Amino acid sequence: MTIKRHAVPGLSTQGSPYSPLITDGAYAFVAGVVASDLKGGDKVHGDIAAETRLVMEAIRRALNGIGLGMDRIVRVDVHLTDLATMPVMNAVYRSFFEGEMLPTRTCTESPQLAGGSNVEITVMARLSPS
Repeated sequence: MTIKRHAVPGLSTQGSPYSPLITDGAYAFVAGVVASDLKGGDKVHGDIAAETRLVMEAIRRALNGIGLGMDRIVRVDVHLTDLATMPVMNAVYRSFFEGEMLPTRTCTESPQLAGGSNVEITVMARLSPS
């Protein structure tokens, strides 16, 4: 098993000690993504729909960069600062997946997320179809 770290344009770690995307031969792991602008990596704050859309687009870009689509995602962890925003987040989140084969998911409320974000999403995807 070979572990490979991948640079992902637009996903800045901003000096934090982690890799935004790692593959291990079987899976791809995308570290927690918060809404940020693609040019400078500055955090973007807005309503939950806008932040969720930016996060999911960044995840899609990261996976596309290693040749994967959203259909390869098998597990998702969602952290929200307010669980009352879950219905809006769910509507945006759902629009990134086709059909009924959705990944497993955990959704938790976190009182504070990095950079004052309202949503943070982490994913795990299979590298090859099973």
